[in-house]
Amino acid sequence: MTQLKPPSHETNCSSKSALASKGISRRQFVFGASAVLAFATIPFSKHAVASAMAQSLTQLSGKVFDLTIDYKIVNITGEPARATVINQLLPGPLLRWKEGDIVTLRVKNNLDRDSSLHWHGMILPTGMDGVPGLSFGGIKPGETFEYQFPVKQSGTYWYHSHSGFQEQTGAYGAIVIDPKEPDPVSFDREYVVMLSDWSNEAPESIYANLKKQSDYYNYQERTLSDLFSDIKKQGLVNTWKTRSMWNQQRMSDRDISDVTGATYTYLMNGNSPAQPWQALFKAGEKVRLRVINSSAMTIFDVRIPGLKMTVVASDGQNIQPVIVDEFRIGVAETYDLIVEPEADNAYSLFAQSIDRSGYAIGNLTSDYGLSANVPSMDPAPILTHGDMGMDMNMNMDMDMEKMGHDHMAMSAGVMQGDAMQSDTMDHSAMSMGTGAMHGGAMQNGAMDHNSMSMAQIGLAGYGSNSEIRHLKSEHGPQVDMQAETPKNGINDPGIGLREHQEKYHRKVLTYADLKGLYPTKDKRQPSREIQLHLTGNMDRYMWSINGIKFADSVPLELAYGERVRITLVNDTMMTHPMHLHGMWSELETGDPEHIPRKHTVLVQPGSKVSYLVTADALGQWAYHCHLLYHMPGMFRKVVVK
Repeated sequence: MTQLKPPSHETNCSSKSALASKGISRRQFVFGASAVLAFATIPFSKHAVASAMAQSLTQLSGKVFDLTIDYKIVNITGEPARATVINQLLPGPLLRWKEGDIVTLRVKNNLDRDSSLHWHGMILPTGMDGVPGLSFGGIKPGETFEYQFPVKQSGTYWYHSHSGFQEQTGAYGAIVIDPKEPDPVSFDREYVVMLSDWSNEAPESIYANLKKQSDYYNYQERTLSDLFSDIKKQGLVNTWKTRSMWNQQRMSDRDISDVTGATYTYLMNGNSPAQPWQALFKAGEKVRLRVINSSAMTIFDVRIPGLKMTVVASDGQNIQPVIVDEFRIGVAETYDLIVEPEADNAYSLFAQSIDRSGYAIGNLTSDYGLSANVPSMDPAPILTHGDMGMDMNMNMDMDMEKMGHDHMAMSAGVMQGDAMQSDTMDHSAMSMGTGAMHGGAMQNGAMDHNSMSMAQIGLAGYGSNSEIRHLKSEHGPQVDMQAETPKNGINDPGIGLREHQEKYHRKVLTYADLKGLYPTKDKRQPSREIQLHLTGNMDRYMWSINGIKFADSVPLELAYGERVRITLVNDTMMTHPMHLHGMWSELETGDPEHIPRKHTVLVQPGSKVSYLVTADALGQWAYHCHLLYHMPGMFRKVVVK
């Protein structure tokens, strides 16, 4: 089931919500859980209801916090379902800290199974990171665990359970840390905006459905009318060849999201699109929006029609301001925005899912009686061969069989080069360009270039110029494709956004736009590069790194104090948000003097991205894709010693 189809206009306002004039299903006609809680304690009036929605995130501040993890029956879709909540709230309470303080968080687990809380993006001791099996043993039912750590940073972050699939059922909340020094960003008013996805289905059932049929929730596959449309645009021969290529690979160019609006309702601060979250502003104010993607599986594209957004922070870290019309926010990323809305107006804060199967929405207004109309969703993206990491200069008209023998065969869904025989890689047949790979240059499938010269691994230039090398572990039934010529993803707005500047005159944020507000702290060149391939078999719903699932992997080892480059190569057609715990991922965007620091990095399909890491945190750390149902396989333990 898809969400309410919006009207086509974007910027016009009306005193009556556009949603109120539409037919709304029982599934849609609901309040978010937190808004309902607030609403229950406030006298019934239009202004009181709107005020409850604007204040739907309960804030706790100070140095000592008592939190409980509980089950709670909520009604988000018109039908009751069991959620996992923090302090009886969904989302959990907003935690407000002060940089330089030592915070203590006493977390009691009232569930019937183990639980945990992870403080996402926080630089802290490994024992306080909240990852069962790595940081600690988890919190047993009925027990309380006390987290305590110094707050060494400021900005917008969040927290969530790192146990099972509890994050999907509501165990998450926001963190805002006020800076010790004066804030370089000036604003008059601020709001935290938490985006999330909710399903009445148990997450275990969702995962089981994906394992049985990977496109179980994809209702946007090609139809007969699409075929006729392609023939009209491309001709019969080209359409046949293109369809044949996708079919031979057993892949779909509509595989954008694993879990969609077919089961998800997209929420903003716990509010569904049927009753949007509202936020008030006054004339002349600068409003700071702290946007957090706390979803389990959904990447959002965010815009405010009729209003420019100035991006001032990424993942809690201040950046040089960038004015945009639209930005993509991956699961677990955060962006801080400054907007200057006009008086006597209302604006739609619109976050559409990457596959365009639904949206979350809020209303930024100068008067609670004034609502913005709902924008139109953009067309659903369609994957291309470039998103498979193919060289688009190749002659796509060449005969497929000849292509398979002479250049790059795609047999049983695996792209194979001349150096590959059956499901193995023949390294002796592979030209390395700078010499053969040393036998000792591999660590658990990671390219360890410590034994190579700086020129060999491409460190002479800025960013990762090293060759893409596929390891033996990347061949077999666990991997269904490989990117042979992945593009650099830094300048790529992402699938579904690439034509928006020309088509809609919207400036879309890219990673290349991000420059740190302050000079780079560690300016050392990396001593080595670790190249990791994000791999999977979509048909079997298997996810891995370098073709090796987490259960069969060995840790990535870093020496304390060393500076390394990590290059991620996405060998899949899915977009992966990769999160390294405990250390900053310093994204190589082209300016070595002002490298932006992130904790989560989006890697586009068929692309590569590189960042620098200073291994300044002793202990064991998690490193994984933050898409919840990818995490069991696409996960590594990082050990700094």
